[in-house]
Order: sequence, then structure tokens, then C-alpha cells
Amino acid sequence: MATKPIVSATSQDNSEPPLPLGLPGDIRQTRLFPSLSQLRGLSRRLLSIVSLVAIDVGSLAVGLYLALVLREVYYGTRPILWGLPWKDAEAKWLPFLALVTVLVFWRGGLYAQREQRAGAGRVVSSLLLVTVITLAFAVGTGYPHTTFGLYLTAFVLTVLLINALRAAYEVVTRDVWRLAGVRRRAVLLGSGERLDDLRRALGQGRGGIDYEFLGAVTDDGDGLVLPVLGELLELPLVLERLHPDELIISGVDVRDKELLDLVEHANRAGVKVRLAPTTMDLLTQRAEYVAGQGVPLFELRPPMFAGLDWATKRVFDIIVSAGIVLVATPVWLVTALAVKLSSPGPVFYRDQRVGLGEREFGMFKFRSMYTDAGERQAGLEEANEASGPLFKIKDDPRVTRIGRFLRRYSIDELPQILNVLRGEMSLVGPRPLPLRDYVMLQDWHRKRYLVLPGMTGLWQVSGRIELTFDDLVRLDFYYLENWSIWLDISILAKTLPAVLARRGAY
Repeated sequence: MATKPIVSATSQDNSEPPLPLGLPGDIRQTRLFPSLSQLRGLSRRLLSIVSLVAIDVGSLAVGLYLALVLREVYYGTRPILWGLPWKDAEAKWLPFLALVTVLVFWRGGLYAQREQRAGAGRVVSSLLLVTVITLAFAVGTGYPHTTFGLYLTAFVLTVLLINALRAAYEVVTRDVWRLAGVRRRAVLLGSGERLDDLRRALGQGRGGIDYEFLGAVTDDGDGLVLPVLGELLELPLVLERLHPDELIISGVDVRDKELLDLVEHANRAGVKVRLAPTTMDLLTQRAEYVAGQGVPLFELRPPMFAGLDWATKRVFDIIVSAGIVLVATPVWLVTALAVKLSSPGPVFYRDQRVGLGEREFGMFKFRSMYTDAGERQAGLEEANEASGPLFKIKDDPRVTRIGRFLRRYSIDELPQILNVLRGEMSLVGPRPLPLRDYVMLQDWHRKRYLVLPGMTGLWQVSGRIELTFDDLVRLDFYYLENWSIWLDISILAKTLPAVLARRGAY
């Protein structure tokens, strides 16, 4: 079906032109295959995890072996045969201990990125938990113990080995990255004088990797030491030309509306966004200072999981939608008959809505109003009970008797399954708005059109019409920022109870 873009000629806030958004497309679908720089970063990350796991498991094996040897030396019951205690531990305990240790360490943040990785204290507490789990398992399974001192000895030896080898790993890898010329290519954004202060506070590097400051994007570059790359509106071109690894924003210099656009463009370009917080941000967020950092930085992650996760979502939508069509066929037939008999007109109604990329599409619904409903709406505007651009009337005179029942339990929404199968909608996402509501939106509301609209969403499970329109838009933003397959499944699981409870539906 051909679609046409919507032109928002009646936006309530046109004081500043929005940054160019480029061609529309679901941002979760982009970059199915990572870029070269992302592949390099992913390779370094995987190598780091594998190296740390090898250090931990190897230290665990050596620590356990030495503890077994010391037990034989202490009791002196038999001569030390260097292979004997190792074979006993390997056969019965080492695989179990290795698995538990890696899982506990992972949960404890010991395999996180270098600047976020926990230190020696977390190694001690994690190994103590591993020791307690192992002892509980041994007692519970009735394993014969000659001495419980083996646990304490193995714990102490393993703590010393892991911490020593991890410290050596940090030193060696830091030198290797520097010798290999690995750099964090960064662009700073904000006002001139504050950017110089931020540049000095950041220092030469972070997490063992040196910075390469490419320059600054600012509207006030007078007297700035860093080279000025362009103004705020030129950020997309700067990112496209330089392909930096990070965009570091001085948060005090950027207003919320501008920040949303800047983060969106950086995420589209595959650039990490980090925000240097103000003092108030630190106090309200209760941020944790990381030793060795000149300025604590908070990463603003892309508002979605991209590529394969988006493909998984699409497959999930198709499979579930096809299943619903098959299971709900009797409901469809009964509903169609009821609509046809209740009032003259078609069974289905194709409502023009605004979807992905701010483009129109026809959203299928069971007809729940009289055929002249659109013509009568203008005369009912004063009776509107919803806030903002939305139009809702509890006792809408245009709704048919059977339509009132369908809308109360959201049965009229079922045909939107066809839109999902056609790729115009998703099972979960921001709800698409009618054209009448869309043209009343403010510019900052329109970030909700970066992803496919949904049959249900956080609106439907979080109070629906009882919330103000701005609150509903903020729920959309939360969904975009925290999207995952599991969030979709959670929303779907909460939708049916919300529908049956008839919260806000009329």
C-alpha cells in the first residue's frame, strides 16, 4: 500500500527547526550487521571476557589443587603423588566449582567493561558466596568430609591468585592497548568555556584507553582550545564525517528538547552518548564515583535493541498474530455478524492513522460507530473529556449499541492483527494517533514515531485515559529507551487483565 508523509503544519512549537531525521525507518531494524568499529569493540570485549574467565577458572583450579596438596602435607597419611589430588578434584568438584564461580562473578559485575568492573573486594565477597554454596551442596548431598579446613584453605589461596592475576591483567592490557594505538575517538558538545573545563577534567583516558578528542560541537566556540567542528544543528553531518566512538555532552548546556534530538542522531549513527552530569544530577541520581576518573560519565544507551533483536521481535509478532487469527476466528465471525445486524454499514472500518516515520496507514477495526461519525465529530469537540490532542467522550453519541460493548472490551481492536501481519504495526508499541490528534502534537511528542506503532502498549497497562497526554508520551519514551522482547511480553501479559478490568476504555 502506498503511504504518504504527514506534514505537521500546525505544530504548537515551531520556534526552532528540528534536526534533519533522514529517511524513515524503524530504528530497531537498522544495522542488522554491526559496523567495523563496532566489530572491533565487540572483539575486544569478547577477548576480555574470555581472558578473565580463563584467569578465574585457572586460579580456582590451582587454588584447589594447592589446598589438596597442603592437606596431604599436613596430615602426612600418604606420600604426595602430584597427580592424585588433582584427579580427585577434577572428577568430582572442579566442573561444578568453575560453573558456580563464573555465574557468581558475572552476577557480581566482575566481567563488566573495564571502567565499570568491580575490584578486589567484590572478588572476595563473590568467592565467599561460592564457598558457602559449595559447602551447602556438599553437606546436602552427603559428601564425606575428612576436614572442613579444605574450604577455608582453598578460599584464601584462590582469592590471592585471582586478585594477583587480575591486577597483572589490567596492567598488561592497558599497555597493550596503548602500544596498539587503540583510542577512544570523542567529540564534545556544549558551550565553549565549559567544554575546555570538561576536556581537562576528563584527562588523557578512561579505563586504560586514551582519548583522542576530535573537537567540539558548539554554538559558542570563541576562545575554545579544541577545534570547532560545527554548530548543534550540524551534529548529524559531523557524526557522519568523523564517525567518533563517543559523543560526550555537557548536560548543563543543553536543553531537554535539544538533548532528545542529539541523542537520537548519535544513536542512529552508532555513536555512544555519554552525559557529564551537573552537581544536581549527581545528588538526585546518587551516582557512584569510580576511582581514577576525573569526571563520572553516564552512558545514554540507544533507545532499543537493534538488528537481530528487532528481527526476533518481528518473528514473534508474526507467529503470535497468526496464532491469534486461528484461535479467535469464531469471535471474529460472531462479532462481524453482530456489527452487520446492529446498524447499516460495513463490518470493518479502516481508520487513517499516523505510524512509523510519521506516515499514514489504514488501521483496521470492527466498526463501532455509525457511518456518519466523522462528519459529526466537529460538533462534539467542546464535549471532549481527554487532555491534550486526544479526543474521548465517555458517552459518545456516535457509538452504536453493539459498538459500546466492543469498545469496552477492546474487541473492536482485534482486526489490527492484520496490520501487524502486513508490517504496519507491532503487537506492542506506541499507539498510533488519528490525523486529527497528530496535527496537534508538539515537536517533542514526535519521537514516538521512530518505531512501529502497537496494538497495545504502556498506555493500556498504566492507567490509560486517566493519565494526561504528556504522561502518556513519557510512557512511550520510557518504552523506547527500555525496549526489549521481555518488556513486550510483560506488556502483553498485563494487557488482558487491563482490558477485562475496563480501565479507561470507552
